[in-house]
Amino acid sequence: MREVVVVALAATLGNLLVGWDSSTIAGGLGYIKEEFKLETDPTLEGLIVSMPFLTGTFVTIFSGTVCDMLGRRPMLITSSIMFFLSGLVMLWAPNVLVVMLSRILDGVAIGLAITLTPLYISEIAPPDIRGTLNTLPQFSSAVGMFVAYIMVFSLSLTDSPSWRAMLAVVSLPSIAYFLLASFYLPESPPWLVSKGRIREAKTVLQRIRGVEDVSGELALLAEGTSPGGEGSSLEEYIVTPASELIANKEAGRDCIKLYGPNQGGLSMVAQPLGGQGSMISRSMLASLSRQGSMVSQAAANLKDPLVNLFGSIHENINPECGALSSIIDPFSTSENIQAPLLGVEKKEMLGTGSYANMGEVPKNTNIGGGWQLVYKSGTEVGKKDGGLQRVYLRADPNALSQQGSFASGFDLHADIGETFQAAALVSHSVLSTKDVSNKPKLPPKRPGWGGLFDPGVKRALVVGIGLQILQQAAGINGVVYYAPQILEQAGIGALLSNLSLNAKSASLLVNVVTAFAMLPCIAVSMRLMDVAGRRSILLYSIPILIVSLMVLVLRDSFHMSSVLNAAITAICIMVYESFFCMGLGVIPNILCSEIFPTNVRGICISICSLTFWICILIITSVFPFLLHLLGLTGVFALFVVGCILSWIFIYLKVPETKGMPLEVIIEFFAIGAKPE
Repeated sequence: MREVVVVALAATLGNLLVGWDSSTIAGGLGYIKEEFKLETDPTLEGLIVSMPFLTGTFVTIFSGTVCDMLGRRPMLITSSIMFFLSGLVMLWAPNVLVVMLSRILDGVAIGLAITLTPLYISEIAPPDIRGTLNTLPQFSSAVGMFVAYIMVFSLSLTDSPSWRAMLAVVSLPSIAYFLLASFYLPESPPWLVSKGRIREAKTVLQRIRGVEDVSGELALLAEGTSPGGEGSSLEEYIVTPASELIANKEAGRDCIKLYGPNQGGLSMVAQPLGGQGSMISRSMLASLSRQGSMVSQAAANLKDPLVNLFGSIHENINPECGALSSIIDPFSTSENIQAPLLGVEKKEMLGTGSYANMGEVPKNTNIGGGWQLVYKSGTEVGKKDGGLQRVYLRADPNALSQQGSFASGFDLHADIGETFQAAALVSHSVLSTKDVSNKPKLPPKRPGWGGLFDPGVKRALVVGIGLQILQQAAGINGVVYYAPQILEQAGIGALLSNLSLNAKSASLLVNVVTAFAMLPCIAVSMRLMDVAGRRSILLYSIPILIVSLMVLVLRDSFHMSSVLNAAITAICIMVYESFFCMGLGVIPNILCSEIFPTNVRGICISICSLTFWICILIITSVFPFLLHLLGLTGVFALFVVGCILSWIFIYLKVPETKGMPLEVIIEFFAIGAKPE
């Protein structure tokens, strides 16, 4: 597991450079304005700041499609090259046009790094720590901002600060980024599997997981190429010790035999409740989160059913209420247990098609987050053979929490001695063991952008696009890129006058402290991301943003000294930026990298990133005019409205995805988007 952490850290070096760039341009912009006489030309000033976002918008249109065609790693290499070139050009920069050229190259690098790093980390990370690892890009970016602000502040103390040096230093760490991306980072296993390169995917998985048997995850990645297939359903299962079942000589014909790690003997048996696998409707699952007061019930009714669907998986289920708690007699009179499809001694090959190199049906069934991937025979009316059905099986967390085994999935050893409930996602598998002469084929894919019209993908796009719009509506880039000027207007020089600093150096010093304050907040977010979850962090952190901005809005209503005014402004900006990085700054990208199917993940993330770039382009371009027209108070009032809208959208539309394998997440979106 250590290897995957190191790989994720190496991939986030590009985000460190993104943070570095944002700090250096914020610190150097004042000097650029002085040298090129831009004080009277806010349009050109806005273009210098927003040019990377304009470029990033254009790059994002194509990056997803190219990423899905060529892979994730080549795009990260391209990003490192662009960072290097932008620094060299800026070091030369004799005029504004060359500055613009450097910013264009910088925009290509930033666009690729911001778009692809979360995607890459999500595809290599195990579900249990995926949120933590995907917080690393934000942490890395904050480190870049902190180090860069220290450098810019130090240069501002010199007699003749060189803004060219401030902005050109990015070329040095970009060399390390290039070497790591070229010679150390592996290609994403899901992308390799989607291209039928199973052997390469297996090698990469063995390296980053540190285990030899990765058959279960390989099968999972193959299944992920066909989410929400025909016959998909949500079912209730009961899991019981096999010895007890055999002793009673009672078994349903749809039982699935589960094996312990030694594969030597049967440990547990899972069977659909009622013997036939009762389907759980979306309304039934939604009702699981409607227990409690009338207020909570009304709130649940307002939420998207998909939010309740995901929530029912994460919340402890009341044993007296809900579909999964109504235990009925799980055993029918049939004496036929299906032949086990996992851990079989006979090595049944999958054929000679794209997945042939996977060998036998997987023995390692644990796919992370407490989920198991198991298989059973599927039979359809009018057909002799329904092929295999995949079953994503997860035990009731209320039952398993009492046994202390939830974190690693339910224990398959026979000595548990207890019967417990489990929920399952059941659909047709892309694998086949029935006839080795039949070549298993990749599931049919819609060409290019056609897959975007699948119901689950459209529902996921609503979540992803909405988060990207509202992230920028909260105003972070307006605050970050213009923080030095905002602090200057607030009189930060008076606050730090006893340090003998000029106004520019004083504002930069505050930004050094602010960037440093971000680090522990992001560290807390990393710790909570896979514990409290993405949704909870957002819902609890956004109110702090609202309070910080409201203080900035209301401070002008009171008569305060310049020193007190500057102190309140500095504290509010520090709190705002720190808690933004903790929640809204990192989680939208994490969620966008988790909720789309593998075959269109790059394209969908490009659409979400395109939305991000358009919004950030608008904010950074119009911010100088808004600042001039409305003043600080009016601008912050607009950001308050944006934060409130963000909280409402997240509460109603954004599901919790912590600890769930990517393939299970997209299966939920596919099923949740279907008519009830």
